[in-house]
Amino acid sequence: MLPADLRSAEAEALGAIQAALESGQRGLWTVELRFEGLRLLPLALRLHRALTTVLPGARLLCADAGATALARRDAPDLAASIASLRDQMRLQQADGGSEGVLVLVGPAPSDYDQVEQVCALHRGSVVLLNASLEDGAVGIGSVARERRKGLLNELQTAYALIPTADGALRRAFPDQWQLYRSDPDGYRAVASFEQKPDLEEQALALAGEAGLGLGANLRVIDAFIEGLRN
Repeated sequence: MLPADLRSAEAEALGAIQAALESGQRGLWTVELRFEGLRLLPLALRLHRALTTVLPGARLLCADAGATALARRDAPDLAASIASLRDQMRLQQADGGSEGVLVLVGPAPSDYDQVEQVCALHRGSVVLLNASLEDGAVGIGSVARERRKGLLNELQTAYALIPTADGALRRAFPDQWQLYRSDPDGYRAVASFEQKPDLEEQALALAGEAGLGLGANLRVIDAFIEGLRN
């Protein structure tokens, strides 16, 4: 069942993060809540505050000094556990690495190299919140291929709630991915997947026995071409 609102989704995400971290897998975990107009920093601070109650050593990492200062201003009680990616890199270089749980807030393609270094020198788990590390400008060249074989290939989904054109995708570790269709009376689960379904798999599941019509096929082809560009 889809969460009723953002706070319900946050509670569900927190449970999924805890389950992922307690699974014994040393991993790079992603959390995605892709709501239009979402204010990411307040969400990150709420999740971090809840996480530190069960994992006191958790640290929240922002992309740069400005975002770090803003986060510390908005959550002075958490200031000691908030740092920038560069701060974490300096700490790791001084100590030969780092431990505990790191939560990275919204890392962008321009942060890729720093994120990769922080993850490589970290001996604990890392949670990437609404990360967007793939760079559309890189395209399908060698740099993109190396990134997909490296850090991006190691990412596992702890939690995802992603609106789609026809409904929503949801995954809460350790459960499978669930695809929901938006009907006039609400959202209805239509299929489960072990791995995140691509657009063609989603379209086939939504079409059911009727199969894909011309319009749906064209949308899948458009999405495939757009994926090649990105």
